[in-house]
Amino acid sequence: MSSGWKNLRLVASSFCAIALTQFFASKTPVRAADTVVVRVGLFAESISVADLQKAAETGKFPTALEFYTNRLSQEQRRLLVGALRAKVPLNVVTVNRLLNTQIGTTILKDISTALVRKDQAGVQALRGALVLGSTPQDGLSILSFIAAYPSKRLEINLPRAFTVAGNLNRGFWQTQQFMLAIAPQIDPYKTQISLPFDPSQPGTTQVQLLKLNFNDQKRDRPIPVDIYWSTAATAEKPVIIYTHGMGSVRTDLQYVAEHLASHGYIFVALEHPGSNSTHVNLALQGKTRFLQPQEFLDRPKDISFVLDELEKLNQTANNPLQGKLATNNVMVIGYSFGGGTALTIAGGELQIQDIKKRCKDNLAVLSSGETLQCIAQELPENSYQLRDTRIKQAIAFNPAASIMFGETGLTKVQIPTLVLASSADKTTPALSEQIVPFTKIPSQKWLVGIVGATHLSVRDPNANLDQIGQLNTPYSGGEIVGEQAADVRKFVQAITLAMAAQLTQDANKYAIFLTSDYAQLASTAAFPFRIVREIPPDVLPVVNNK
Repeated sequence: MSSGWKNLRLVASSFCAIALTQFFASKTPVRAADTVVVRVGLFAESISVADLQKAAETGKFPTALEFYTNRLSQEQRRLLVGALRAKVPLNVVTVNRLLNTQIGTTILKDISTALVRKDQAGVQALRGALVLGSTPQDGLSILSFIAAYPSKRLEINLPRAFTVAGNLNRGFWQTQQFMLAIAPQIDPYKTQISLPFDPSQPGTTQVQLLKLNFNDQKRDRPIPVDIYWSTAATAEKPVIIYTHGMGSVRTDLQYVAEHLASHGYIFVALEHPGSNSTHVNLALQGKTRFLQPQEFLDRPKDISFVLDELEKLNQTANNPLQGKLATNNVMVIGYSFGGGTALTIAGGELQIQDIKKRCKDNLAVLSSGETLQCIAQELPENSYQLRDTRIKQAIAFNPAASIMFGETGLTKVQIPTLVLASSADKTTPALSEQIVPFTKIPSQKWLVGIVGATHLSVRDPNANLDQIGQLNTPYSGGEIVGEQAADVRKFVQAITLAMAAQLTQDANKYAIFLTSDYAQLASTAAFPFRIVREIPPDVLPVVNNK
């Protein structure tokens, strides 16, 4: 998902979190301002901005703040100091553009309800403080926000701040409630199955990498692709095509690409120029918009275009892939925002009217994935059918799918589909983004659950190096990656290979690895795995109540 939107929402969540600890909330005084006032009914307590600054500089809380800090645990104190020190690398132009979008204004409106003001300028005051507070070279911080807030003092309605903060990323907390509710149903059981081999082990052939640069002249879209293959590749096996997440790159699932290629599959990872890391970096510099609504249409079209080019490549003499590309027998894999893209090209239809209803207000309660989907409401209310019939199977890892397809969009998916959900995913919370959408898919399907995994756990370790030292907030941070997620990646390799094999003559041989028994057998102490074909009847009411 877009790092810009994550950073903006991180700032908002940090402000509310501090208010909840009776330390700070989200807004404070400006010029000559030196006090934050936390109010509960008729009672009010004042906190010196100088004391907050001292705490940020030294890591220790002044005596004047003992009334507050004595009520906090050591972990809460550490997180509080971290929040005061945190810098969000957004420049003033970028912040200004974000906050002047429809979504930015709605989020500000929600958060401003925690302010106590005599006038009606809460939203304007918030916007102004965030913009001016982002002018320092090292980016926006809580203290730079305080210095820019246009008032001599700020009062926080603490009960209301509790309500706002309690709703932050509601989907994530609903998922945790869901996991507790179904705990009796997911207890491990002993399985007696005997496995013929280990699908997580690499194949016997050496992987080769072919880098190409395609260019869709009709849409002025340069699309680079990485093709992983081996000498074992034949047209008897499907082509695997990968669509990455928002603000990401085509190497996100490199370990999966190499694994499948070693088993004789051709894995094609493409990059979407309107939503890759290069695009988002330009947006962070204020040179472009983070995401154009047209990107919801262009991403599936990118895949269809690449398949067209691969068909030409398949017929090109002296090309190493000539005659090996089964472009009419394709499995698409999408991750995060790309998961939504995969479901779209698999037949899912955007429901613009439903999107507008869901995104009308109260966006502060949404996850980053939900907020991103709301951008699609700017598209004309047409019928968008972007299915490519060459796609015969789909895998969606941690997809964003709760809003963009509305109530009926996923009922159009008619091909076998696997949806993967991580229980601790903050970006695309499992219950709202994967479990509920899964129930709407009518075709043959699998729901894979990884208890304890986070949004980034399935990504290649090299793609997650930026997570070191990230602040843990209701919207981001706390990711289980690298060596900690090795068991997750091993399981992902196994089930992805098993899915690909369903489009070959070896389908029955690999079917065992798409069963609940295999998931139980592959589970580890850190990550219990689950695979179901339908939501169990005794759990379905919990899903419907969502």
